[in-house]
Amino acid sequence: MIRALLTFLAMMAMTGMAYAQQQLQLPGGLLNAPVDGSAAAWIIRTFGLLTILSVAPGILIMVTSFPRFVIAFSILRSGMGLATTPSNMILVSLALFMTFYVMAPTFDRAWQNGVEPLMANQIDETEAAKRIAEPFREFMVANTRDKDIELFISLAEERGQTMVKDNVADLRVVIPAFMISEIRRGFEIGFLVVLPFLVIDMIVATITMAMGMMMLPPTSISLPFKILFFVLIDGWNLLVGSLVRSFS
Repeated sequence: MIRALLTFLAMMAMTGMAYAQQQLQLPGGLLNAPVDGSAAAWIIRTFGLLTILSVAPGILIMVTSFPRFVIAFSILRSGMGLATTPSNMILVSLALFMTFYVMAPTFDRAWQNGVEPLMANQIDETEAAKRIAEPFREFMVANTRDKDIELFISLAEERGQTMVKDNVADLRVVIPAFMISEIRRGFEIGFLVVLPFLVIDMIVATITMAMGMMMLPPTSISLPFKILFFVLIDGWNLLVGSLVRSFS
């Protein structure tokens, strides 16, 4: 877990430094200079790191399996008719730890290929950013529909931009395509999860209407049956296992 967090933070920091160095056209050795050797280098390092850390939660959502988990868990809670149980903190924490579990091979590759050589001063920040981003690119491409990638490539071509070089799509295409693909799959899984609970609600509503209990809310009766049904089928085990297996 600690290695995964360090890998993610290092990837964000190195990407920000490389981008700043490229956009601001700073001298090549400025960011590599020791902190005590240049005040400007220290300022740029600190500013880049703080900037990346401020948007780290959003970046975590964009390039990992987190959206699929949190969408499925949220739809499950709504389908069962539980407004605040489990709480948002529990659902988000569960989705976060499952994300680290799924992304562990990707984090390990990014650490070994990019972070460790950088810490050993074998490569510079620009090369480290490329090596760290490559495992995440492969993960996103493997879990994104071709239709979604083609959509953003065609939109870029309409604006006269080239997003594919040597049969490799740019991250500006892969990331949004991955996001909409993950949202779609999250809703697909959520529909399959909610369907049995909807059947229980319909059965209970039909029975209460037939018995003439017009003033009794059907959800107040169906809720215990939905919770019992979910517990008996070991729902959390089935749901989490299916979500993990759904990733390439």
